[in-house]
Amino acid sequence: MNIMKKYMGKGVCGAIAIGSAHVFKRSEAVVKRERTDDCEGEKARFESAKAKALQQLGEIHQKALKEVGEANAKIFEIHMLMLEDDDYNESVNNIIDSQKVNAEYAVAVTADNFAEMFSSMEDSYMQARAADVKDISNRIIVNLADKGGESAGLPDRMIVCADDLAPSETVLLDKDRVLAFVTARGSSNSHTAILARNMGIPAVIGAGNDFLENIKEGDCIIVDGYTGEVFVSPDSVTLDAMSRRQKEDEEKRQLLQELKGKENVTLDGTRVNIFANIGGVENIGAVLLNDAGGIGLFRSEFLYLENGDYPTEEQQFAAYKKVLESMAGKKVIIRTLDIGADKKVDYFNLDGEENPALGFRAIRICLARPEIFRTQLRALYRASVYGNLGIMFPMITSVREVERILEICASVREELKAEGLEYSDSVELGVMIETPAAAIISDRLAPIVDFFSVGTNDLTQYTLACDRQNPNLEEFCDTHHEAVLRLIETAAKNAHAGGAWIGICGELAADTELTESFLRMGIDELSVSPAYVLKVRDKVRRTDLSVAK
Repeated sequence: MNIMKKYMGKGVCGAIAIGSAHVFKRSEAVVKRERTDDCEGEKARFESAKAKALQQLGEIHQKALKEVGEANAKIFEIHMLMLEDDDYNESVNNIIDSQKVNAEYAVAVTADNFAEMFSSMEDSYMQARAADVKDISNRIIVNLADKGGESAGLPDRMIVCADDLAPSETVLLDKDRVLAFVTARGSSNSHTAILARNMGIPAVIGAGNDFLENIKEGDCIIVDGYTGEVFVSPDSVTLDAMSRRQKEDEEKRQLLQELKGKENVTLDGTRVNIFANIGGVENIGAVLLNDAGGIGLFRSEFLYLENGDYPTEEQQFAAYKKVLESMAGKKVIIRTLDIGADKKVDYFNLDGEENPALGFRAIRICLARPEIFRTQLRALYRASVYGNLGIMFPMITSVREVERILEICASVREELKAEGLEYSDSVELGVMIETPAAAIISDRLAPIVDFFSVGTNDLTQYTLACDRQNPNLEEFCDTHHEAVLRLIETAAKNAHAGGAWIGICGELAADTELTESFLRMGIDELSVSPAYVLKVRDKVRRTDLSVAK
């Protein structure tokens, strides 16, 4: 008789799944060092396997574009670029020539060397490339061994259990066959976790090595994507209780659909706007499908991430015009480029930094390189005549920065006017409250802007001194920390006192445990992933602020 075991990880996509475990085994060929006298032949084999890998990644990229959008699919473009990297290719060919060895061995040694090099770097973005170079190298080695993937042999309606999943493996999961997945390792901020959330696959990350060591193919398993709990071989009491919760959860999802077209009003009559966060034009359909009242965060950096050079004014204008037209007069808030930290773009030629999250990023780049900033602002203002535009500026820490931004905006408007180009006079300008500095001086910022938008992900990171990319800090990165909530409340009070409105666009906006607290603080707008719009609306409509807390 199997005894129930319970494991705890981090839930990254809320839902409950009950099914049979499938222990994921990666298609990894055993690499042996073999001597060869045909170096040219081995190099040709490498080129052929690499070409196949590029084709595979291209197909994965196209699938990712449809399912998770341009910004999240960017990782696969990075993988394709790494395959074409001169240093990587020269290393493989040199090892084949100098050591007279087989291509598999040369690729494996190159992967180890490059991964070690990336891991030793101070830059967290470059450290993350260690996993990427291992991923692409394994793909080449599998192709050299002519081994196909295992997806064709996967059972139906399964829960995938793995040590970890690479982004490409996550995107290739068939949502019609995969109920959920659980990994022993990983961070809730990893590419895998982000992709799971965007694909709507229930997942628990970081369940521990004990989980993987004890799970067997076909075991009954329950995954709670809300709490991060994983039950293996559940007893009848647990199975019945979780089955009821699963049924209730599905009924709630169906009921939420009935909230489409309803107002975001509490029982006592308090109104709040519920908007959506998106990473690209291709996500507009999800915004409209989920009945969001507008777009509270349009991440404009996707235009820079997907380009091989600085996007032109016309490229940007076309994208902004399309999103504004599609939203048909609903508010669209576009954040100016937020490049830097974990979002690197080669053609920006940014120096390596010891602490990139605290370094040259976002508005700091814009103010230091005004020609880039002005091009974006020109495109934004030109597009403003096609809808209801708000522009917000990230990583603000001082009044001086905002005054400089407003001067540049005024200069751009004068420039467009002189050229006879139209723009709207009703564009709202706002700043992101994502540093403690911005929250503390929010009384001075409010009178000179139209709105605040709280970026809770970075605000939590900077307030608690916790790198949100570091999986070892999960337990210390308390998003409900009193200090974080006090800073949000301070910003809300100062916003209203200074004549500005305030929204929240970070992950916490979708945390329904805090919805009532945010409404009591006076938050005017909550901007969430499209899939969470109706869930937050439901919570708002069941809240009564007239009842003393």
